Amino acid sequence: MTSYKRTGQIKEITSLANPLIKNLKALALKKVRNREDLFLAEGLKLIIDALDLSWKIHTLVFAKLGLGNTLVEKTAARTVAAGGLVIKTSEKIMAAITRRDNPQTVIGVFGQRWHKLEKIALGKNSLFLGLDRIRDPGNLGTIIRTADATGTSGIILIGDTIMPYSLKTVRATMGSIFSVPLYRVSEGQFLDWRKKFPGLVVGTHLKSPINYRSVNYTKEPVLLLMGNEQQGLPESLACCCNKLVQIPQKGQADSLNLAVATGIMLYEIRYETLELDKQSP
Repeated sequence: MTSYKRTGQIKEITSLANPLIKNLKALALKKVRNREDLFLAEGLKLIIDALDLSWKIHTLVFAKLGLGNTLVEKTAARTVAAGGLVIKTSEKIMAAITRRDNPQTVIGVFGQRWHKLEKIALGKNSLFLGLDRIRDPGNLGTIIRTADATGTSGIILIGDTIMPYSLKTVRATMGSIFSVPLYRVSEGQFLDWRKKFPGLVVGTHLKSPINYRSVNYTKEPVLLLMGNEQQGLPESLACCCNKLVQIPQKGQADSLNLAVATGIMLYEIRYETLELDKQSP
């Protein structure tokens, strides 16, 4: 996608056959996103937030309906100033790029951002989340959004966990993809790093007799491990936990949705640390 190397341009495109539009549509494919190290994000507010957080924007696409909108025009000017390409086009082309019937009026193309596990800085109130073999993009997006809301320090994607930069996952994060540091490692790399982790490592497990609310999470830092939607944590990761806990269930459901269970755990951990802060002089 050498098209993204062009700098400081504004182009009007009216054809779906245009190479630039074909390149943008191709970003819906995992192999293209990974090869180009790029991804699509939709929505004016989300894009402005990303720019304010110093994310690199490669291309801004907006529908002609956005003409006259001061915020759209300012965002276009910021993109050009940053060396990016601005494309003005039709709603039909916007729908083709995003693969939805009612697309947002603004789309941004950003570079993927990964942090290095060995550079994690552990401090007071550090809370990290490890996710193993997560398969559902909506679940992952919701978890990233919840992690942002709870002030989670970072999310570690372990092994074959799906990539977070698909359109569906990015949409589900509601912009939190730009706020939460992401780490991507193999299981072996994670286990090596875990050996040096000085705080509490807790995982959820259906067979654990320990209620999740009975654990003291104020020992810091905390690393929460959540497993695959169907299989939970594998034994290799369960064994590295200091505590395995269970979220009790009363009805007939055999398990909770992963995103819901992760939200319950993150808020329980954060509640205890926030309450402790309130009591500190």
